[in-house]
Amino acid sequence: MVLVTAARDYINRMLQDISGMKVLILDSQTVSAVSVVYSQSELLQKEVFLVELVDSIYKSKESMSHLKAVYFLRPSSENIQHLRRQLANPRFGEYHLFFSNMLKDTQIHILADSDEQEVVQQVQEFYADFVAVEPYHFTLNIPSNHLYMLPAVVDPSSLQHFCDRVVDGIAAVFLALKRRPVIRYQRTSDIAKRIAQETTKLMYQQESGLFDFRRTEISPLLLILDRRDDPVTPLLNQWTYQAMVHELIGIQDNKVDLRSIGDFPKDQQEVVLSSEQDTFFKANMYENFGDIGMNIKRMVDEFQQVAKSNQSIQTIEDMARFVENYPEYKKMHGNVSKHVTLVTEMSKMVEERKLMLVSETEQELACNGGQGAAFEAVTNLLNNENVSNIDRLRLVMLYALRYEKDSPVQLMQLFNKLASRSAKYKPGLVQFLLKQAGVDKRTGDLYGN
Repeated sequence: MVLVTAARDYINRMLQDISGMKVLILDSQTVSAVSVVYSQSELLQKEVFLVELVDSIYKSKESMSHLKAVYFLRPSSENIQHLRRQLANPRFGEYHLFFSNMLKDTQIHILADSDEQEVVQQVQEFYADFVAVEPYHFTLNIPSNHLYMLPAVVDPSSLQHFCDRVVDGIAAVFLALKRRPVIRYQRTSDIAKRIAQETTKLMYQQESGLFDFRRTEISPLLLILDRRDDPVTPLLNQWTYQAMVHELIGIQDNKVDLRSIGDFPKDQQEVVLSSEQDTFFKANMYENFGDIGMNIKRMVDEFQQVAKSNQSIQTIEDMARFVENYPEYKKMHGNVSKHVTLVTEMSKMVEERKLMLVSETEQELACNGGQGAAFEAVTNLLNNENVSNIDRLRLVMLYALRYEKDSPVQLMQLFNKLASRSAKYKPGLVQFLLKQAGVDKRTGDLYGN
């Protein structure tokens, strides 16, 4: 069940069977799906000399009949309209159309009618409609998905759009893995129930033929859960490598943008963190922050040994060996400086924001009882000038989730203190969290009481 391999296989099949110079045309979502599993240099090896976005390509009218166009798009109505316009005035010699999910019959008819000059060579469905950030972890990059915690009456059409996208993504994952799952969902969650029912309808009724794979002894289980049953975990500061980078700096499609936190040389402003391409990251992504420092020191020492041996070039053979090993040496140098930079910047943040202190109180709130001590600890941190606004908010949220029924008076005091200390804090934010994920909404015994 390796998602990266499944997505790579689709892209390989797309590109290797079409010989000659190619342009790859993507949309805002498939560009993420491709970028996490395929590097620019690999695209070049497959003779892809140009990568464009479908909504901006027709701004240029220049004919490029020497190039073959490979489109990889989501089968959305906007993309079908883009294709319609582009097929009416074809700029490229050939058109090969690949869609990341199931096409409707009406969409196929629209494409057939638009291809008056018969430039389309093939139309296929390649189910890579997900962003495979790691072998066992995918995301759908749905923006603002916290809005779907709001009651459905607020924006029913938007909720339906969200459901459709989630169902499409789940369907694509199972089509890529060639499996049909048994589906279970959290009974108390309306949105989990809705996604489960629509996925079942798609896999077992509407497209049952497409999902009719050879039975395995044990069917895979698709378990649909609602984050509201455990609102605590996302509020805690993280202390393992990958989670800390994402928490403190931010990872988007396996890329880390360092421009938001300081001035860096051009080659370090955006770095790639991928367990498929970076052996150090693969080995250390789940290691604790304390161990990372030691492991990076070991990597730096190894690099210094290699650098030293490169300095002693005496003979022609040494020179030849240096030239042969240079790409590997350069890659190693880039890797070392990337991880040293990340850990250095995160160490600064931990110190400046007093995250060790904050995290200790967070863990006490999450794991241990003792309301009086917890109230005192949170109050002290709210008064600490070094604690950031976001950490203050999270501490009050964690306290509120833990003691919402026990101490309404003290809770009110913390709300007032938070409002006076954090200018950006909107009153009612913590109350909204309790309304959405408080003890009355949760089904499990979150704190083991």
